[in-house]
Amino acid sequence: MAKIAFLKKALAGCLVLATVAAAPAATFAAEVNTPDVSAGAGAVLGSIIAENVDGEKSETSNEDTYGYENLGIADVNDYVNIREKADEDSELVGRLEKNAGCNVISEKDGWYKIESGKVTGYVKSEYILTGDAAKKIADKVAKKVATVNTTTLNVRSKASTDSSIVVQVGEGEKLKVVSEKKNGWLKVKVSGEKGYVSKEFVTVSIELEDALTLTEVKYGKGVSDVRMSVVEYALQFVGGKYVWGGSTLGVGVDCSGFTMRILGAYGVSLPHSSAAQPNSGTKVALSDVQPGDLIFYGSGGISHVAIYIGNGQIVHAANSRKGIIVSGMYYMTPICAASYF
Repeated sequence: MAKIAFLKKALAGCLVLATVAAAPAATFAAEVNTPDVSAGAGAVLGSIIAENVDGEKSETSNEDTYGYENLGIADVNDYVNIREKADEDSELVGRLEKNAGCNVISEKDGWYKIESGKVTGYVKSEYILTGDAAKKIADKVAKKVATVNTTTLNVRSKASTDSSIVVQVGEGEKLKVVSEKKNGWLKVKVSGEKGYVSKEFVTVSIELEDALTLTEVKYGKGVSDVRMSVVEYALQFVGGKYVWGGSTLGVGVDCSGFTMRILGAYGVSLPHSSAAQPNSGTKVALSDVQPGDLIFYGSGGISHVAIYIGNGQIVHAANSRKGIIVSGMYYMTPICAASYF
C-alpha cells in the first residue's frame, strides 16, 4: 500500500476519480452494429433542427432557445468555475468555458443555479448572460455536430462504403460537421482527421459547448469517469508479479494478460496477445491518447502493451525483474495506440 501511495503522489496532479462503472463491450468488426441510441451530452437546438435518419426535420418539444428552458451563456475570457454550493469556498464540481451554454434554474443572492451537460451547480450571476444577450451569442457560436447513434461507425476516406476506413468511432461520439453531401453522406472532423460518415447512422444537431466535469478539467475534454476508474483499478496492482503467459491479477500476469484483465473488468474483450490487441480497438494518434487507452511498443513489430494513465505516464507489467510498474510513456518509442471506450 505504501508503494501505491507513493506512485499516486508521483503522478503530479493526476487526481483519480474512482467512480467504478462497467463499460459496455466494444465491438469493431462491422460497418455498423444494431443501434441502441442513448442521450449524448450537449444541448440540441430547440424547435429548429433535429434530423432523423431519413433526413427529415422534426421539432423538439422544447419551445425555448437551443434546448434550454432558460438559456445562459458563460460571459468570460477563459472559464468560470461551477461550485457545489452558492459559496466561493464551496467545492468545485466543474467549469464553464467561454461561450458555453447552460440552463439557469434559479437565482439567489447573486448566484445562479445552473445545469449543463453532466454538471449541476452554482455560478456567480455576473459571469452568465441570459435573455436576448445570451441568444445573440449563442447564434454566433453554436456548431453543427453529428452524434453517432450506433455501436460502432466507420469514418471513411471518401463518401462511399468501398473507400478505406480512416478511423472508427463509438456510440455517442460527437463529430464536427464540415459539410453535407447530396448522396446522404457527411464530411466530418474527428481527432484531427477528416472523413465521411453515412447520415443514416448519426443524428445531426446544432449545439453549444457544455460544462466540463472535474474529470475533463483534469485530464481533457471527453475523458470520462469510467476511464479514470480504469486507471484507479490498474494502479492497485502496481508492485505485482510479472509471469510470462500469466493472466491472473494478484498472482501473476504478463503485459497483455494485465491489459486483458484490467479492461475486461469494464466489459472490453481482448485477446491474450499484445500484437492482436490493437485490432480490438479504435486506433488513435499518440498525441490524442486518453487515460484508459492502450499504448503498444516493440522493435520491428508489437511485443509489449501498457495502459496510459495520463500526465505522460503508463502502467504496465514490464518484465520478471520489475513486475508491474509506472513508467513514462516514452520510456520506449511507442508504435501505436488504441482506444476501447
